[in-house]
Amino acid sequence: MLKSASCGFGYLAFQSLFQQQLLAESSSLVAKAPALPARAKRVIFLCMSGGPAQLDMFDYKPQVGKKKHPGSVYKFQQHGESGLWASELVPEMARHADKLCMINGMYADTGNHAQSFLQLHTGEKLRKRPSMGSWINYGLGTENQNLPGFISLNAAKPSVYSSVFLPPIFEGTPIGVNGEDMSQAMINDISSDHLSPTKKRKQLDFVQAMNRQHLAQRPDDTQLDGVIESMELAFRMQMTAPEILDLSSETQETIQRYRVGEKLSVGTCRPTDFGRQCLLARRFAEAGVRFIEVNHGSWDQHKNHRRDLEANCKTTDAPIAALLDDLEMRGMLDDTLVVWGGEFGRPGLTPENGKDETGHNYRGFTFWMAGGGTKGGYVHGKTNETGARSVEGKVHFRDLHATILHLLGLPHEQLAYFHEGRNHRLTGPEEAKVVQELFA
Repeated sequence: MLKSASCGFGYLAFQSLFQQQLLAESSSLVAKAPALPARAKRVIFLCMSGGPAQLDMFDYKPQVGKKKHPGSVYKFQQHGESGLWASELVPEMARHADKLCMINGMYADTGNHAQSFLQLHTGEKLRKRPSMGSWINYGLGTENQNLPGFISLNAAKPSVYSSVFLPPIFEGTPIGVNGEDMSQAMINDISSDHLSPTKKRKQLDFVQAMNRQHLAQRPDDTQLDGVIESMELAFRMQMTAPEILDLSSETQETIQRYRVGEKLSVGTCRPTDFGRQCLLARRFAEAGVRFIEVNHGSWDQHKNHRRDLEANCKTTDAPIAALLDDLEMRGMLDDTLVVWGGEFGRPGLTPENGKDETGHNYRGFTFWMAGGGTKGGYVHGKTNETGARSVEGKVHFRDLHATILHLLGLPHEQLAYFHEGRNHRLTGPEEAKVVQELFA
């Protein structure tokens, strides 16, 4: 009736009021119950931007026939009871073969770094959209009200942690940006000793009273509402975040297992202190953070492929294995979904042809998952004999997103936000499938 009467103006007014109510109910980090039975409670995303060379790490392509063709140029062997193939470059990750759920049939829409990286994080390769972590934060909230629900370590671009049109409280909190020394990285503006906690609280109460008075005159100002929420969260974080970022309570054995402080710089491999990132990811996961992204953006090795790949693997292999060890030992791997991958992969080298150069391959590459209800020691999909393209069990980024959301108990069709006249989803308007074969 409201739609048809008076050219629909009544319906527009009702929709605005209803949207304000929904916003008030949803603009909170309070933990929410998932709509589906959840296999995972949190996600640690190991983001390997630049295009990891999957054929020399996980997707074994031996030479067949008489003529040499592009494929794997490092030694591979099978590991664990599952017999999962892994190369000599990742011996520590190979110890966890029976935990890894390998997706060898990944594909994307473009071989351009910026667009594919954006699509991996937001589901959209051209326009600004909320990142995966922000969507999950919006859908589930956080288990610890003294910490953000989404943290991005060593972030390179705001698109990695941006909430765009979602309420600002769901935006990720970056720690370490663009190669910043991770040992010095901190959450901005939460550390100060110029006032006692009691006086800080009084000061904040005064500022917030003015903010709320201002908001009462602008009830639909999501940015102002986000500022109020963020200031309250920042006050609570002062007691919790610095303690988590301080690794002095960790044993020397743990520091060594994670290779904390090692900053290898060879060719494309940058000194990201990846071990510190992985250890912080474990500590934030223990503290109840919902989504943690760890970044090592050094995989774009066009020249000196072997040298740079070996450096990147040396940087990341042991810390990732240590993270999996600790999650399992603490009983957290069952409900923590660990995801490894980048915006695409790389074509293989042809052995003995004297060349050591690779490009981009978005038609066929590898991701893997571990824990969080996934099937360990399992390989899904495959590429052709040269690894040039996916030919079976193909998984697009939107399928990956739908699957991750499903493991968290979030139906990807229902996780939506009304903006500019229509509902938006992480998986977008095109059909996305949940890859049920990956589930234990």
